[in-house]
Amino acid sequence: MLDQKATVTHRDYWSMDRSEVYDALGSGKDGLSEQEAQRRLDIYGYNELPRETFSGLRILLRQFNNPIFVILGGAAIVAGFFAEVNQSIAIATMIGLSVTLGFFNEYRAEKTVQDLRQNVSVKAVVTRDGKVSDVDARLIVPGDLVSLYVGDIVPADMRVLEAKDLQLDESTLTGESFPVEKTPSPLALERATPQQLTNYLFMGTVVAHGTGKGLVIRTGKDTEFGSISKTLARPHPETEFQIGVRKYGNMLITLTLLLAAGIFGLNALVGHPIVDSFLFSLAIAIGLVPELMPAIVTITLSQGAKRMAASRVVVKRLVSIEDFGNMDVLCTDKTGTMTEGNIALNSYRSLDGSDDPKVLCYALLCNSAVVGEKIVGNPMDSAVWKYAMDNGEEDRTKPYVVLDVIPFDYERRMMSVAAEKNGDVVFISKGAPESVLARCTHREVKGKSEPIGPVLESVKARVSEYSKAGYRVLAIAYRTIGKKPSYSVDDETDLTILGFLTFTDPPKKDARQAIDKLRDMGVSSKILTGDNELVSVKICQDIHVPVKRVVTGADLMKMNSNEIRVAVEEATIFARITPEQKLEIIKALKGNGHIVGFMGDGVNDAPALYEADVGISVDSAVDVSKDAADIVLLEKDLLVLSKGIEEGRRVFGNSIKYILMGTSSNFGNMFSAALASVFLPFLPMLPMQILFMNLLYDVANFTLPTDNVDEEYIRRPTRWDIDFVRKYTLFFGPFSSLYDFLTYGIMLFIFAAPPALFQSGWFVESFWTEVLVIFVIRTRRIPFFTSRPGKWLTALTISCVAFGTIVPFTPLGSFLGFAPLPGEYWILLVLMVTTYLLLVDAGKVFFYRVCKF
Repeated sequence: MLDQKATVTHRDYWSMDRSEVYDALGSGKDGLSEQEAQRRLDIYGYNELPRETFSGLRILLRQFNNPIFVILGGAAIVAGFFAEVNQSIAIATMIGLSVTLGFFNEYRAEKTVQDLRQNVSVKAVVTRDGKVSDVDARLIVPGDLVSLYVGDIVPADMRVLEAKDLQLDESTLTGESFPVEKTPSPLALERATPQQLTNYLFMGTVVAHGTGKGLVIRTGKDTEFGSISKTLARPHPETEFQIGVRKYGNMLITLTLLLAAGIFGLNALVGHPIVDSFLFSLAIAIGLVPELMPAIVTITLSQGAKRMAASRVVVKRLVSIEDFGNMDVLCTDKTGTMTEGNIALNSYRSLDGSDDPKVLCYALLCNSAVVGEKIVGNPMDSAVWKYAMDNGEEDRTKPYVVLDVIPFDYERRMMSVAAEKNGDVVFISKGAPESVLARCTHREVKGKSEPIGPVLESVKARVSEYSKAGYRVLAIAYRTIGKKPSYSVDDETDLTILGFLTFTDPPKKDARQAIDKLRDMGVSSKILTGDNELVSVKICQDIHVPVKRVVTGADLMKMNSNEIRVAVEEATIFARITPEQKLEIIKALKGNGHIVGFMGDGVNDAPALYEADVGISVDSAVDVSKDAADIVLLEKDLLVLSKGIEEGRRVFGNSIKYILMGTSSNFGNMFSAALASVFLPFLPMLPMQILFMNLLYDVANFTLPTDNVDEEYIRRPTRWDIDFVRKYTLFFGPFSSLYDFLTYGIMLFIFAAPPALFQSGWFVESFWTEVLVIFVIRTRRIPFFTSRPGKWLTALTISCVAFGTIVPFTPLGSFLGFAPLPGEYWILLVLMVTTYLLLVDAGKVFFYRVCKF
């Protein structure tokens, strides 16, 4: 029994044989008991890597990692130094309020994402109390006996106890791209590096080939991976939306810095005080830069992720949501998406077409499924065992002893076993019909072996008939062989074809509806499958999906890059393709300008998941696929996927609204203020007044993520377009400036306003137009009549406008330098704002319909 953590962290298990490893870790061939496993979990803790914990302090400090706040802090110090105490206090207060708002909303956003990630679990096949079952990898402890199969991510550091052609991809740990062979043999080493430990399995590495068993020696942060995990993180490439936002932000910052320098120089030249000119130019710059854009985007994304979770879609990487919504091509396998994914054995037929118990027996022997409390493993192998157990056929294998196993791999597309019965050894192979038949020289008919050559084409024709009927097919072949210490792929020759297994996987009832919905949303679907083209075409026919063109893996091998780029546009089905060809197809689609989603759950889907703009997996997928995915579906269903796409488009739409607001009315207001400052004998608005307006404006935008999005925006994918944003700014910015200058004229020539009154009048007009215009900009339709804003957006916007309206009449207004406004002004203000909103709405129609943007 283990009592101290040190007993498993500093032992040379590589030099021990199997029994010594069991003894050292207090385990055995039946694994740990559940009670002992729980006791060790209390000692060692969860099997998790050290990662950035959810920290309110970190989120708070991150609020200050903003160049705008650095500028504001400097401005407060400068104002205080020159005895402008009110302005210094006001600026410091703005910083405090902005930080508080940003912290509160980002805290909620990160908490949401953290909670959602808990929905995606990684499982491991563990033996406890002599029973095999799936266990959450977090609950694994030292001493657990773990079985590993192709595609599994090794859940902890382990000592190999059993291995059959076991090869590990250790590139995440060592950078070595070639798989490393693992054996259970002890090693005579005094000190060892990970590369030398060929009988160790390291957390985070992936089973590339074969099968094995290992005994857990270290978990969590004590693992080799845990000790260097921070250096192993592979950064994701920027999404299209991230690139667009970054370029937009850089453009605005450059523009505002130049504008601030120009405003400062001109104001100083016309005689304004240097300090006032400096603070005013900084305030204008800050008013132009959407400093809360990262917070708004994060909040929008987290709210979208929360809503997507309600549709059984878990977002692992927030920034992938926009591309998820904007993708226009979805590449997917048919199994579990077009079909039910409940694979069942339909028949086990000899070559004459009758059910043959020998075919079933050999299929049970040549099988990778683990049979315990539940059947775990390859879906088709599991289906064979499920059929046998449901029909009392599982005892057929009892006379046999399996001597050796040659695991399945994606190059051979088959597996083999050597089994002994009464001293005779039979070598059995099972796999894709074309792979097995290529190794057959004979066929068995009514217990007799005959050369296959004369009837080979008719045998292939029978396979085609099964496939055309929609069945998935595996071939069973065998040969008698002598007993020897081990067997290999070299023995997969001179086989005798015995018969075929056929499997059903009926189309989903809602598959046609899902495909139609995706097509209506502007997303074309392409099937990428390792299965044959006949089965794929039959499934498409059953769900009434038109097939334009079918391309096979063999066809792709004959094409050059230009031909592939044409083929990916024309073809609906890519059949019999390799994982490498999936990657090639995705790259070609991206090269053609598409935003590509790839839905995969298989062993070798990880590269394609990572290469796609949006990698989509399912919770039942192999670990390596879930790890590589951006989005995980808790149900393998295209209707669930379509709901997620809709939500992604809502997120993108609400993010764009903030940007369009900031680059239209906000830009126009700041431009007119800057220009007026040169001609007026006083500043049109004090720096702290501009900062206050900017803060109030940002508060009004915090409910933007909850806004409704028009149906036509959801119906089609929308791409980030910096040119569109630029033209939008140039078109709508002058509208706001026009009404600002009109307000200047009213305050100067009608009310003969002194500085405080002038500044109050322009503050209220500017704030009203800047905030209320959201109701016009948020839609291409008629505001309120054919497109209703979200209730929270409406409530907060009206509340902020009301607050901004009464500020000049309050002590806060006096502190900021405002003065109460006369009653006549409000009549003029209502007329101005009404005509402004109508003008912007008319301009919107012209912009979208006449200019055709």
